[in-house]
Amino acid sequence: MRFKLILSSVKPGITDRVVDAAKAAGATGATIIPARGTGIREAKTFFGLSLEAQSDIIMFLLEEHLVTKILDTIKEAGEFHKPGTGIAFVLPVEHVVGLESQMERFKEEVRESYF
Repeated sequence: MRFKLILSSVKPGITDRVVDAAKAAGATGATIIPARGTGIREAKTFFGLSLEAQSDIIMFLLEEHLVTKILDTIKEAGEFHKPGTGIAFVLPVEHVVGLESQMERFKEEVRESYF
């Protein structure tokens, strides 16, 4: 079984919408990490202190066959066509442990998707 990781950076106000849409499209869950960062424009300052934009990093560990559908769903739910709303990208995953309890379900879904 092959897995990939979708990482998406979004504004905190749309995190739940993105996660809910991804789960409706087949993701079994997500890990959300609060983050901060800057984009292409310079960070705003307040009395010399940098005000970095708050964001959430959402991680989805997915079976390879689900990635395109869920990536498209994230893009749509997050309205990534609008500037500054978010980004998402996919990374390969070499090894996974800790999913033993879900493996039978994953195998059944793969069988169903091919037949």
